[in-house]
Amino acid sequence: MDTPSPSSSSSSSPFDLVSSALGKYIPHGQARAARAGATDEETARVRVHPGPPAPPAGRQEQILGAVNLDQELRVTRSNLEAPVFAGLEIVPGTPFVDLLPPWDVPTVTRRLRQVLETGEAHVARVQRLRRADGSELVVSMSILSAAAPQEGLTVSLIAMARRLHLYAAETAIGTSLDVGETAQSLAESLLAWGDVAAIDLDFAVWTGEGVTEHGQGRIRLRRAALVPDRVWPEGYVTPGDDLPKEAGQLLSRMIRRGDAAQAVVIPDRKSVERLLGSAKLVRALVPSDRSAGVACIPLVLDGSPPVVLGVAEVWRRADRPFDDSELLDLQELVARTSHHVDLARQHQREHTQVLALQRRLLPRTGGDTVETASVYQPATPDSAGVGGDWVNSFPLPDGRTALVVGDVVGHGLGAAATMGQLSMEARALLSAGLGPDEVLEHLDKTVTMLDDAETGLTAGYSALGSTCCIAVYDPVSHRVALSSAGHLPPILVLPDGRSGPLAVRPHPGLGAEFALREPFGVHTFAAPPGSMLALYTDGLVEDPAVPIDEGIGRLADAVSTVHPWDALEEAARWVVSGLSPPRGRDDVTLLLARMIGYRKGDTATWRLPAREDAATRARTLVSALLREWRVRDDTRDRVLLLVSELVTNAVRFAGGPITVRLIRAGHGLLCEVGDTGNGRPRLGRGDPLDDGGRGLHVVHRLTARWGVRWTDDGKVVWAEVAR
Repeated sequence: MDTPSPSSSSSSSPFDLVSSALGKYIPHGQARAARAGATDEETARVRVHPGPPAPPAGRQEQILGAVNLDQELRVTRSNLEAPVFAGLEIVPGTPFVDLLPPWDVPTVTRRLRQVLETGEAHVARVQRLRRADGSELVVSMSILSAAAPQEGLTVSLIAMARRLHLYAAETAIGTSLDVGETAQSLAESLLAWGDVAAIDLDFAVWTGEGVTEHGQGRIRLRRAALVPDRVWPEGYVTPGDDLPKEAGQLLSRMIRRGDAAQAVVIPDRKSVERLLGSAKLVRALVPSDRSAGVACIPLVLDGSPPVVLGVAEVWRRADRPFDDSELLDLQELVARTSHHVDLARQHQREHTQVLALQRRLLPRTGGDTVETASVYQPATPDSAGVGGDWVNSFPLPDGRTALVVGDVVGHGLGAAATMGQLSMEARALLSAGLGPDEVLEHLDKTVTMLDDAETGLTAGYSALGSTCCIAVYDPVSHRVALSSAGHLPPILVLPDGRSGPLAVRPHPGLGAEFALREPFGVHTFAAPPGSMLALYTDGLVEDPAVPIDEGIGRLADAVSTVHPWDALEEAARWVVSGLSPPRGRDDVTLLLARMIGYRKGDTATWRLPAREDAATRARTLVSALLREWRVRDDTRDRVLLLVSELVTNAVRFAGGPITVRLIRAGHGLLCEVGDTGNGRPRLGRGDPLDDGGRGLHVVHRLTARWGVRWTDDGKVVWAEVAR
């Protein structure tokens, strides 16, 4: 083997650093003294599993080595002089993967190339290497990028003593909160004791449900991980497949004896086939003809009674039977890592709950006057749960359409609870007739209240700084009223193709300090039929490599290419797939709204002076229009009575000019009467001798629904009559 010359103190090469640290971890004299006082069991273990040749006297046993690779993953130099690495044939110019078992080559090659491409180290992979005599050495392998100006990789190898192996395996298994990744890490660690390792988990672990005691006939197991990565025979259970019902029952009985879950070893192929009892189960559970014995170790949560999460299976060839010490090692590793599997299950439950809430909040329809499409893309699985992005679009009772997008600070259940509350509160307030600026004022107070230590939703969670943008589209005037609380500006694309972010006045996020609070402004702009509005969250446009304005510009360019005839759902997915950054750490949300509006012939507006004859004039104008629209006589009579009552109330209680608007929609006729008053009409119980308030009772009986919304110069009372 080639041994590098000692590096200078200024060298920063990972290979040189690892080589210089080739340690003296286990003093040979101490090891000899320890063996002198060892128990009979430990002595027997040494005889059964002889170690590498003893180092010369005066030296200490080394367990650390290093290999340098070029861009083609060929060995350029190595430092594997420690006796523990004896038998590894590694020659400069040969592929590094020649040291690996064949079934590990695809996975390790993929890991090596990932580090080459990304520069992100891959640390502490439990790996087996092949010696020239056919035996194998278990190591902890880390892959690092070579330091500039060198190119390639440095692979450090630590020979795995028993304790070091258990520690490294547990450390690697506890790095993910994903159920599949956790099971895969456990299976890779168990492979040091066998030829094939599989993890079968209770189906409830996958769904995040609470795992309880099961009857023997009801347990359901799903394969979570299987190593090594190879082509398996037809009928064999691979990751994602459910085990046959008989197999689940059998494994459940095997690992349970009384109230305790125990490991079980089936020593040879004949015993395995006799126990399984059918050719179908043999094909489903036995990985190959060479597999002779199996150790089944339950993943158990301590408790009273203990709860079994699943089963780990380690298969071996006939010439490598399990001994008691190895079975104890397997049980110890599985016992140490069972709680990691349960943590992943709990995270999966939280993830599923939050994601279900996210999906529930996505818009179903934008109404008859707006076409909407939305995309929600959660962050990568290794993020801390699903974030608090949300979008919503819904028709308001008065015929307008609300478009809402928000980004709640944080991840997990705290963010989800806040997100759900803000979304529902915004919908209720908008439906009650409040303007977008007034709704944001209420949401601002809600976020402040939720941050209170005593009344907050989740201890230790704060939603201060969350953002929200609300747009309300009027399909008659074809105008949009928009207010924003710290949110990125929406993108408007006009029918002629011009596009860009709206010039919305900046405002702090929700729950900002009192000194920073300002009244929420309302930005009003025209959105002719055919216009498209894009609302989004920062995960779609933020990229550490480019300024945020450039990301917004890219979004504007992408949205402007959507053709008016394109299906909006497909267009939204195309925009997100083209812009969302790789390996995103934040949720991505996009809402596209294509404005349709009402046709000119389906609406009419009249402005009348507040005089005693206003109701009569309104009836005359509305009656002529209803005849033109060919409305049925009974419906026309109801509409005329309704308009008369609303106009009379406006003249009596409000004063000022009166606006009457009639809209022919698909579901009925919408009547609106606006005035300059700011009093809220209320429907009282109505006393037979009370002359006031009878008009609203008439309106209530004639309509399917009615309500009030406020404007800058007064209010509008609207009512809907079914056709």
